Amino acid sequence: MTKVAVFGYESWEREYLAEHTPAGAELIFFDQSLTPDKLVLDADFEILVVFVGSQIDEVVLANFPKVRAIITRSTGYDHIDLASCRTRGITVSNVPGYGEATVAEYTFALLLSLSRKIYLGYHQVRESGSFSVTNLRGFDLEGKTIGVVGTGRIGRHVARLARGFGLKIIAHDTHPDEEFAKSFGLTYRSLPELLGESDIITLHVPALPETEHLLNAVTFSQMKRGAVLINTSRGSIIDTQALVLALRSGQVAGAALDVLEEEGVVRDELDFLVSGHPGEHNLKTVLANHVLIDLPNVIVTPHNAFNTVEALRRILDTTLENLRGVIDGKPINVIP
Repeated sequence: MTKVAVFGYESWEREYLAEHTPAGAELIFFDQSLTPDKLVLDADFEILVVFVGSQIDEVVLANFPKVRAIITRSTGYDHIDLASCRTRGITVSNVPGYGEATVAEYTFALLLSLSRKIYLGYHQVRESGSFSVTNLRGFDLEGKTIGVVGTGRIGRHVARLARGFGLKIIAHDTHPDEEFAKSFGLTYRSLPELLGESDIITLHVPALPETEHLLNAVTFSQMKRGAVLINTSRGSIIDTQALVLALRSGQVAGAALDVLEEEGVVRDELDFLVSGHPGEHNLKTVLANHVLIDLPNVIVTPHNAFNTVEALRRILDTTLENLRGVIDGKPINVIP
């Protein structure tokens, strides 16, 4: 029997996974995420099943000497130290596709909230009872240019939805999907060209060393003045401090962010401050996050784009398939 540890789940997820456990697997559940400072005493596991709140580094891996596979219930895998896993011969699998429509729809929910100042209007009515529209004038999407950075599954679906809003669509990708571009009538641009032409910029790239701070002081200066920014990918794609300055100067007119740099720290700042010695970069970023959250032209949501009943069910189904593959000796959805 293969011992499998499952971390960071909701009660219904536990019930679903337990009900559909593959033959040959023994699932043991831990409601907390797995991090270097929150290890478990029982280290006799061969497979770890985690979510994005877990942080799998060398310290964690050293605590589980028998682990041969890690399965993340997510598409992104920047919370896992792949180099250390490769060194130890540990297979890492993810959920490559579960939420193209889910995240794309949320992208437009954020965009519409920003473009039509929906949250500001809601907050005004709720808090003051005022029905004045003086400060709530927005802008139409139809006829504007949207720049889609990253044309993987989610980025392509965003482009499909954008067409329905009458937006002109341009895109940037280090590996352009020319077949999709030809069939869809999409035009690829260099990143500086896209930034300079777009009224709306939406990010759909993974967190990789080459995408860290893809938007920074230099690239913000290349943006069309008064453009708005949407991020439902990963917080590290944006230099938070540079974004604050761009917003204050008016270079960026507004931003809607479902992800932040150091979002785990913002989520649990007390633990962060008492558990060690935070670095200067972390502290500056955390402070910048608070500035962002307080700005009237910024919408911040808690990494919620994936969170629908249908998407979570798809995640669990793929996770079970990944688990079955490892147990059968034929891993699938392996991250190279």
